[in-house]
Amino acid sequence: MQSSLKQLLQALIFLFIIVCTGTAGFMYIEGWNLIDSLYMVIISITTTGFGEVHPLSKSGEIFTMVLVLVSFAVVIYVGGIGIQILIESKIFKRRKMEKRIRKLENHYIVCGYGRMGTHICEELLHAGADFVVIENNSVNHIKLDEAGYLYDTGDASQDETLERVGVQKACGLVAVLPTDPENVFTTLTAKYLNPKIFVVARAVEEETHPKLFKAGADRVINPYELGGVRMASLLLRPGVADFIEIVSANRNIDLQIEEIVVKHGSKMDKKTLAELPIRTEFNAIIISIQNDEKGIFIYNPKGDTIVDEGNKLMAIGERANLEKLKVY
Repeated sequence: MQSSLKQLLQALIFLFIIVCTGTAGFMYIEGWNLIDSLYMVIISITTTGFGEVHPLSKSGEIFTMVLVLVSFAVVIYVGGIGIQILIESKIFKRRKMEKRIRKLENHYIVCGYGRMGTHICEELLHAGADFVVIENNSVNHIKLDEAGYLYDTGDASQDETLERVGVQKACGLVAVLPTDPENVFTTLTAKYLNPKIFVVARAVEEETHPKLFKAGADRVINPYELGGVRMASLLLRPGVADFIEIVSANRNIDLQIEEIVVKHGSKMDKKTLAELPIRTEFNAIIISIQNDEKGIFIYNPKGDTIVDEGNKLMAIGERANLEKLKVY
């Protein structure tokens, strides 16, 4: 890339020298003024076909032919270098993106950048999560470039594509590809490459639900069913729906629901809720305690409830405080 830029700069300097030399040549050979000489050089180099400002002498005609041949070759060379730089810049940008993708860990993979994929990426970006998009539709690549997202142009159902985006190191994958078969195959491939990855998949047709679960999906979403439930909630319980909107997706109020996993070495392990500074220091409320492996679900846990490693605490609070609670 740097070599090509250097070559382009040298070619432009040479072209500038040709313009200056040509202008001086017409002034000397034909006795024209600066403007007329420069004009003659420009129309000769660009081969616009405009007529001469003054009749040329034999010496002037020979000089013009030499000028056209030399300058035309330089212009062709400059154009070639420009195209080369354009291609190299795209390759360089792609390689830089691939390098960033290879460095990702505990990230999310979004398969499909349609209407749902766009909203999912916006939510992940808002949450500050690392993610990469897989999209093989070239029409959407422009949108991804404009958004500045990391993306791969391969087929999400292929092993090599998922391996390129680090499926073995990813913590979650969402499959929102255009068709149900694509989502099924993508889910199956992702689970084959990384059995521990958490997969959320979209199913348009009702009969696809069991197939996605069989393929390994942890959650299956039907957008029409979800939208119907949401609209019914707004109709029947608008206050409840507004509250959920505030704590889950509202951008204007710093309040959200967060899932906090008690990891190994956490200060919360083997302590009761009353012993923890959840209210006093983090100003958070614990809604429930869950542990899928042990089959535990405690709603509105009391102060004497013991927190163990592996438990999931559903908490409501300010974003900054919840982030601190995650690493407590």
